[in-house]
Amino acid sequence: MGKNFVITIARGFGSRGKEIGSELAKLYGINCYEHGILTLASQMSGIDRSLFAAADERLTKPSIMDALKGEAAITNEQLFDYQAQIIRGLAFSESCVIVGKCADYILKDLDNVFSFYIEAPRAYCLENIMRKMEVTEEEAHELITATDKRRAAYYKYYSGGNYWTNPVNYDMTLNTEKVGKENVIRIIKAYVDMRMEEK
Repeated sequence: MGKNFVITIARGFGSRGKEIGSELAKLYGINCYEHGILTLASQMSGIDRSLFAAADERLTKPSIMDALKGEAAITNEQLFDYQAQIIRGLAFSESCVIVGKCADYILKDLDNVFSFYIEAPRAYCLENIMRKMEVTEEEAHELITATDKRRAAYYKYYSGGNYWTNPVNYDMTLNTEKVGKENVIRIIKAYVDMRMEEK
C-alpha cells in the first residue's frame, strides 16, 4: 500500500477492542501501541513512567499526582502533551495501530489515519471481563462502569468537550457482539485497504 497508515481503536471496556487492535497489527505486520505509549513518553520526557501510568486515560486528582511527583511541578496536561507528541511522531514515521489514548482526536487532521470505535452490550462485556479478569459479575459491572466513565471524562476534557462515543469522531463504529470479533477485524482491514488504494 506504500504510504504509512495508522489505525486508532477506541473501545468500551470489555468489548474486546484491545484484542482487535492487536490482531489487526499482527495481520499487517506492524506495531500495536497502548501502554507502550506511556513508556515512550517517559523515555522522551525523562519523567518517571509511574506518573504517566497514574494519569493513563483518567483525570487524576491533583492530590494524587502531587503525592506521586513530589517536588516536580508536572501537570496532567503536560503528561498528555508528551503522549500526544509520541502519537504524532508514530503517525509520521510508521504504520501502526494505536489503542485508546485519544489517538483519534490527536490525529484527526491527518489523512492517513483511520479511526474505529468498538463497543458491545453490557452482558457481552460482563462475560468477557469475568472470564479475563476472574472477577464476579458485580465486580465486572463496577469495573466497566468506572473504566468507561473515566475514559469518557478524559476524552471530553482533552478534546475540548467532544464525546468519546460520538460516531462522527470515527470512520466506523462496530458492535463486537453483533458482528463478531473476527468479522470486525475483517471489516476494518477491508476498509483500510480500500481507503489506502484510493490514496
